[in-house]
Amino acid sequence: MTQIHVRAQPGDVAPYVLLPGDPGRARHIAQTYLDGEREYTTHRQLLGFTGTYRGVPVSVQTTGMGCPSAAIVAEELARLGATTLIRVGTLGGATPRVAPADLVIATAAVPNDGTTRQLLGGAPYAPAASFEVVQAAVHAARQLGVAHHVGLVMTEDAFYASTPEHARLWASRGVLGFEMEASAIFLVAALHGVRAGCLTACSNDIGDPQLVPDDVLAGGVDRMVRVALEAIVTLYATDSAAGRVSG
Repeated sequence: MTQIHVRAQPGDVAPYVLLPGDPGRARHIAQTYLDGEREYTTHRQLLGFTGTYRGVPVSVQTTGMGCPSAAIVAEELARLGATTLIRVGTLGGATPRVAPADLVIATAAVPNDGTTRQLLGGAPYAPAASFEVVQAAVHAARQLGVAHHVGLVMTEDAFYASTPEHARLWASRGVLGFEMEASAIFLVAALHGVRAGCLTACSNDIGDPQLVPDDVLAGGVDRMVRVALEAIVTLYATDSAAGRVSG
């Protein structure tokens, strides 16, 4: 049965799914990196595509901006049979040591958002990435020679609310940067027993209102996507060896 927002049938969506927020980025990823890509949904501009990368079935599904939309998409993808959800997007750096276009691999997300709070009924919780996904992403980054940071991110609702003071405070607590979807994706994935991860390219330092130049950010996004796809290849090989891949 198709879902309300992700208008797809079981079988349309691959077990391994990349989750960009931007529909334009979803199309770019599918057309640039996947072989035999086909579009399976355009409903509400939540564009979805499925193809293969190095022989591994991969989908790219738009989440839209923010946790409410991302939680809906993650929920429906799990119902459609996805087993690994990896956010690929951008974040604002919390500290100058996260340089423009740097890759950040999240281990967990501080849930400063309303969606996870509602889903949990206000209970304290630590939304975390799946260890297997983090491990595969770090391995891929090292193999590709991509410089990267590994650690906490913070998920927030209000894009324009962050200040340099807020950023530096949370940097002192180990947060590398701020984004808008990871905590909800991690939580929904955990509730459905599927894996989740989050890779982001730094778009700017919170203390600097100017975004990274387009060409610099595009390079960071390219490295991020390649790392995510190579991580999926590793996960697929592990799943196949463990008998977790059908067909």
